[in-house]
Amino acid sequence: MEERQQIIESRSNSKISIGVIPGHFATNHSHVNHYVDMTSIKTSCKMAREAAKDLAASYSSTHIETIICLEGTEILGAFLAESLSSGGINAGSDISVITPELNANNQMIFRDNNQKKIWNKNVLLLISSASTGKSINRAVDCLQYYSGKLVAIGAIFSAIDESNGIGVHSIFKGTDLPAYSTYLPAECPMCKAGKKVDALVNSFGYSKL
Repeated sequence: MEERQQIIESRSNSKISIGVIPGHFATNHSHVNHYVDMTSIKTSCKMAREAAKDLAASYSSTHIETIICLEGTEILGAFLAESLSSGGINAGSDISVITPELNANNQMIFRDNNQKKIWNKNVLLLISSASTGKSINRAVDCLQYYSGKLVAIGAIFSAIDESNGIGVHSIFKGTDLPAYSTYLPAECPMCKAGKKVDALVNSFGYSKL
């Protein structure tokens, strides 16, 4: 599978790249025809810093007090907070960076000691990949429990342009992967054609079948 991987560089910064592998992949709520590998942006100090600068440019006039990190974007989130606080409307701000916990019912929650970072705060939701918007909707529901004010959504890759009435700013867009498609499992043409699933994928990576 790895031999099929292609490297795609960001149009705005050649120091930022993702890997793309064509095939048949299953997520927890959809099937996709490409696996988007964002490991380097999530784990590399240098690339995460460059990616954060790229994203921060979209929020120079958006007041942000807290960044909520989903799907392993904590390193990116920390650099994003640093970039935001270095200029624009957020210059000099001390921006909080937190991650929700999943309880026994697989619901997103925040412990009491972190809730003060959300109550009536302007929140930027940071996610690695937005293909259908379901993960964002789930996080938005959680955010409402704690009276957080969602003002921005950021992603490494997004196939959607907006969610919950808010634009999704991403480093890589669907136009960067013109052949990328996502399907409901029951409507997947690859399944109907009898093509086996290559791997199960989630925010941690992939597991071959």
